[in-house]
Amino acid sequence: MRKLFAKTVAVALSLTLLTGCGAKDSSNGSTSSDSKVIKVGASPSPHAEILNKAAEILKDKGYDLQVVEYVDYIQPNIALDNGDLDANYFQHQPYLDQFNEENGTDLVSVGTIHYEPFGIYAGKTDSIDNLKEGAQIAVPNDGTNEARALFLLEAQGLIKLKEGVDLTATKNDIVENPLKLDIIEVAAAQLPRSLSDVDLAVINGNYAIEAGLNVATDAIATEDAESIGASTYGNVLVVKAGNENNEAIQALLTVLQSDEIATFITDTFEGAVVPLN
Repeated sequence: MRKLFAKTVAVALSLTLLTGCGAKDSSNGSTSSDSKVIKVGASPSPHAEILNKAAEILKDKGYDLQVVEYVDYIQPNIALDNGDLDANYFQHQPYLDQFNEENGTDLVSVGTIHYEPFGIYAGKTDSIDNLKEGAQIAVPNDGTNEARALFLLEAQGLIKLKEGVDLTATKNDIVENPLKLDIIEVAAAQLPRSLSDVDLAVINGNYAIEAGLNVATDAIATEDAESIGASTYGNVLVVKAGNENNEAIQALLTVLQSDEIATFITDTFEGAVVPLN
């Protein structure tokens, strides 16, 4: 009986050791594979499209770039802060700075990739010259993008902002409004859908692209190449602080700033997206 018990224990221990070794090998294999995965959050266009092109290049370097698409400007930063993403690519530095300040996050840019010119698009009114008193103009309702839209309206002579106003400007900072324009704050993603309800709308580049609008051919006014938009609002690759020098992140950044991606951006978006490298 004792011999039978001893044999049973021996077999059980052997199976346990074998199972343990098997689990360990499998785990190590999985970890090794996962170390090459880069999970990045992005707006569908142009960011996800650019990342999908980058994925083709990174595959040859041994990386599996997985793109997670978001349709707003909040969730990709929350997901990054929570550790659900390795990086995100959808925002410019002023928005990132504001998000960190308002949410207590510590997300940082590792590099600038491209710039999307803001445009004014016709809705009920076909041109700026035909605007009537009290006309409605929709602008993004998120901090820095609203300021950017207002600067563009000011550049067209439609309004005048308070002297010295910065990137936190809102419609409350308008000091001159000759046509008594009704400035309507709308969630950025909803701006293209608002066109039929307003006279004009100032639309973010990525949401214009998603709606089939091209700032180079469809907008009735755009940011000047020397404007604050061109110099300030470059879209950046973002990570959680401490991960800036991660090997995979640096590999991704190198590809996104490469001549191959710059050519892809120029050929694909025809002026609606401008590479900055």
